[in-house]
Amino acid sequence: MKIKRALISVSDKTGVVELAKRLHGAGVEIVSTGGTMKAIKEARVPVIYVSDVTGFPEIMDGRVKTLNPLIHGGILAVRDNPGHVQAMKEHKITPIDMVVVNLYPFKETISRENVTLAEAIENIDIGGPAMIRAAAKNFKYVTVVTNPARYGEVVDEIEKKGCVNGMLRMQLAQEAFRHTSEYDDCIQNYLMEQVNK
Repeated sequence: MKIKRALISVSDKTGVVELAKRLHGAGVEIVSTGGTMKAIKEARVPVIYVSDVTGFPEIMDGRVKTLNPLIHGGILAVRDNPGHVQAMKEHKITPIDMVVVNLYPFKETISRENVTLAEAIENIDIGGPAMIRAAAKNFKYVTVVTNPARYGEVVDEIEKKGCVNGMLRMQLAQEAFRHTSEYDDCIQNYLMEQVNK
């Protein structure tokens, strides 16, 4: 699958501007959120605000921004299923071929001295894991990248071939599920500690 549109939304912005520049150079349209979009825009790379895709603003202090059928339909659509293709046409859903997401820094937050329960809770990512899991489930058609150390390898493939090979997409999907699994494990361990205090 040729990568035409990427959604980038990262907490750890390591390497994200260079990634965006190279993706843009390879003809990939970039959709992004809040702080990530700001960083990409400041680097003078064209970027579409996620609210311009969804037609809905980021609300509730950013708690709700990507949980939308125009995002998740674009990620989850089975590209060779006529029913899915028809649904995309009917609902004006543009496919999202690449998802680059890493999560709110929950572990880093709870490791700070005197962190409050409320601060910890605000650093539980919801939309990020949903996008990661959606893209990882649909790895046959979508490339998911959760680790900035993988950016170079992935964008090298896109620059050379316009796409990412199937085995690498599966490896990235496995890494993505491990990433969300470890994240959830950290959260449940922290909450267990609070319950047992």
